[in-house]
Amino acid sequence: MDLSQLGVPTGPMTRIHGGFANRMYRLDTDQGSFAVKELNLVDRRWTYHVEDVFRFEQAAFDAGIPMPEPIAASHDTLVHRWVEGETVPEEPVSAEFAFEIGEILARLHTLDVAWPQGPTEEREPTSHDWAELAAQAIATRQPWADELTSRVETFLAIADFVETCERPGPVVLTHRDIQPWNLLARHGRPVVLDWELAGMLDLSGELGSTALSLAKGPGFDAIKPAVFRALLDGYVTGGGTLPPAGPSWFAYMIGGWLGHTRWNILRCLADVEARTGPDLALSQESARNGVRGLPDLFGRLAQLEALLL
Repeated sequence: MDLSQLGVPTGPMTRIHGGFANRMYRLDTDQGSFAVKELNLVDRRWTYHVEDVFRFEQAAFDAGIPMPEPIAASHDTLVHRWVEGETVPEEPVSAEFAFEIGEILARLHTLDVAWPQGPTEEREPTSHDWAELAAQAIATRQPWADELTSRVETFLAIADFVETCERPGPVVLTHRDIQPWNLLARHGRPVVLDWELAGMLDLSGELGSTALSLAKGPGFDAIKPAVFRALLDGYVTGGGTLPPAGPSWFAYMIGGWLGHTRWNILRCLADVEARTGPDLALSQESARNGVRGLPDLFGRLAQLEALLL
């Protein structure tokens, strides 16, 4: 992308480290500050619908959703106005913060934006090659190889669950990735970042993933039910209707983490520092966290469903 449209730079473009999928830079010019995101085109897990997402972002911004202003998009680059704010740590947020996120989702789901991709095209294929991945991990002496090998049957069960779990609907056009690391707090109120995974999703999956992410810390031993319920209360107050309770509320989160773990395992097995996407050290951390954390999450399904009652 030609960035000259953003003005005359007042300093070098600076990389902002920590992205789990793409790479982010800050560019300061005489026309303001911009977030320039370089999309990973090397080994992405699915097709980015860049033009459709950009149009959705514009509609959301025009509707007053708290988010960075979308400026430009190309097949490999996204540009937004830079927003100052505090990072949201991976720990339970306040009930008031979660309530406002629920209201934001309810407003977002009322937007009338055409989306050419159907809901079936938005689902990532579920892979069942965990035994093969474990064998390769052992052969290449990955630090988490033994743990993965001991949990192969659990990962196969997780894949079966993700593949067969019934989604009751309705399907909505939504953000699909509201996590603490995709939020800022500005004057104590949420700003929603990183929209590139936006698309169609079963409503229960969006609500369950978002509510659980905001109600817990890095693990699952300190889930705050009041924060989980606050998001759902905000959604209803904002005009939304909750779907039926059931395991589908957590199938999307589990499936997304399963795919993310497998993707990072493949990057670790290749043992190459790719020029786009996360650094190899971050892929190692993500692979290790998935190998340890996913079986724990899957084993707590009954506990998680109790949050819906």
